[in-house]
Amino acid sequence: MADEREAQGNVVPGMLGERTRHLLALEFGSRAEFDDPRLEWRRLFSELLGTFMLVLVAAGGGVLHSKGQISAAAAVVAPGLMVMAIILFMGAVSGAHLNPVVSLAFALRRDFPWKRVPGYIVIQLIGATLACLFLYAVFGNTGHLGATLPGGGYASWQALLMEVALTGTLVSVILGTASGAQNVGAIAALGVGGYVALAGLWSAPVSGASMNPARSFGPALVSGDFSSYWVYVLGPLAGALLAVACARLLRGAGGDPTSRLAGSGRLGAPALSRAATSAAERWREPDER
Repeated sequence: MADEREAQGNVVPGMLGERTRHLLALEFGSRAEFDDPRLEWRRLFSELLGTFMLVLVAAGGGVLHSKGQISAAAAVVAPGLMVMAIILFMGAVSGAHLNPVVSLAFALRRDFPWKRVPGYIVIQLIGATLACLFLYAVFGNTGHLGATLPGGGYASWQALLMEVALTGTLVSVILGTASGAQNVGAIAALGVGGYVALAGLWSAPVSGASMNPARSFGPALVSGDFSSYWVYVLGPLAGALLAVACARLLRGAGGDPTSRLAGSGRLGAPALSRAATSAAERWREPDER
């Protein structure tokens, strides 16, 4: 009986060829590297670079739209495409959070260590600021440097409610497609990037569809206009809390072993194989046991 269980436990790993294991290791990251505390700087640099790229495209699109050089649709779709690219090329390094409320949501779900949250948030804000300093050097203080502001004819409370709803849905998509605390793989890239583009297409005229305090912080700091910034802190934070509550109702409490591996950057191919084997065991019919 024990031999039978051992054989069943080796089915999934045996089905993974050398090339497949290599591709999974590339997608989910190296356990040895992620387990090394000396490489925390690499994860922080990844968040810095990723947030820089996201805000460069998001705020830069706003600047060029204000100059009449690109359409509103292009300005809001571009950040979604950038998110897709970032998740695909560096999601395995830091998890591609790119957003303070995403890091907080993962921590509240117990999939991400709280001790790493402050570093992530600070580096995300720095990345956003550097992107806007770059835009300022290129364009000057044009179009508020792509700042997210309540749209014409809309009050701050309306923009606030819109940000709550938009961010709640965004974080729900992220929690539902992420591997623990890591946005990795094509499914997460398409789901998260597609939603960012979709949200911008229909709601940007109301609030700018920020959904990200870091994205709004950079333009506000460099342009010197914090008049509406509170909307883009309170709204996304409330939306993220609602998303975490919904995730608990839909999927139960977080913090399962596989998620903790991902949250600490150690979900490599071997761990993935063990998780798949465990899932297969749970779903086998009672009469097969």
